[in-house]
Amino acid sequence: MRSIDSWLDRFAYRHPKFGIPNLMYFIIAGNVLVFLLDQFSSGTFSILLDFYPGAVLQGQIWRLLTFIFIPTTDRLIWFILSMFFYAFLGPFMEREWGTAKFTLFYLCGVLLNIVFGFVSYFLSGLEGFPMASMYYVNLSLFLAFATLYPDIPLRFYFVIPIRAKWLALLYLFLMAWDVIGTPTALLPLILPIRLPSILASLVNYVIFFWTYLSPLIFRVKHQTSRQTINFKKATRDAKKEKGYLHKCAVCGITDADDPNMEFRYCSKCNGYYCYCMNHINNHVHIQ
Repeated sequence: MRSIDSWLDRFAYRHPKFGIPNLMYFIIAGNVLVFLLDQFSSGTFSILLDFYPGAVLQGQIWRLLTFIFIPTTDRLIWFILSMFFYAFLGPFMEREWGTAKFTLFYLCGVLLNIVFGFVSYFLSGLEGFPMASMYYVNLSLFLAFATLYPDIPLRFYFVIPIRAKWLALLYLFLMAWDVIGTPTALLPLILPIRLPSILASLVNYVIFFWTYLSPLIFRVKHQTSRQTINFKKATRDAKKEKGYLHKCAVCGITDADDPNMEFRYCSKCNGYYCYCMNHINNHVHIQ
C-alpha cells in the first residue's frame, strides 16, 4: 500500500500539468444542470445518465462517465448546501495537493466506484438499480481535509463550531449507520446498491492517506516496546537541551515558537526531516 501511495505522489510531482484545473467546479456545474433538467422531466435525465451496469453492458458506455453528475438529493435546500460544501472542499484540496494529485484522487474514486459497482451487480443479480454514486467519494474529501487539518474549527450547519476531526468521526458514524440502520428486510436490496460507493470512498481514502494512517495503525503494537520508551525519554532530553523538539526544515519554525503548530516527518525524504503543516505537503523531497 505504501508503494501505491508513494507512486501516486511521485507521479503527481513529475507530471504537474496532468489533470483538470478547477475540476470540482465542472462537477458542480454538471450536478446543477442535471438537477434543473430533472425538475422539468420528473427525474428522467438522471435515469438516462446514472450508472446501471446492465445498460452499460448493452452499449450505453456514456454512463461510465455521466454518473458523476447525478445529484444525490432532489430536495433543493440539501442540494444547495451540498454544492456549497463541494465548492469549498474541492478547490481547497486542489490548492493543497495540486491539480495533478487532486485529479488522481477523484479519478481513482470514479474507477473504484465502477469496479465495485460491477462486482455488486454480478454478485447480487439486481437489475434496474444504479450501482454507483459519487456521494461518498465527494464526502471523503472532508476526510482528506480533516486528516490534514484535524484541529481547524468548522461551522456545523454554519452555526456550531466543531473541530474537523470530530466532524470526520461523525461522518464515519453516519456512513456506517447508512448500512446498519437499514431494516433487515431491505438489506438484500439496499446493501448491493449502497455498499459499492461506500467501499470505493474508503479504499480511495486509504490509498491516498496510507502514509498518515499507518503510524496510527501500528502505534498500539509499538507503544509499549523498549525502543518506544527509550525514544520518548530521548525526545524529552532533547527538548530540555535545545529548548524545542520539532523544527521545520524549510522555514525554521519550532514548537517553541508556535505551540499550536503541528509537525510531521516526511517518509519520502532521505533522512529524518521535520516539516510544519505549511510545508509538509509543499517541499522538495531531499534525496
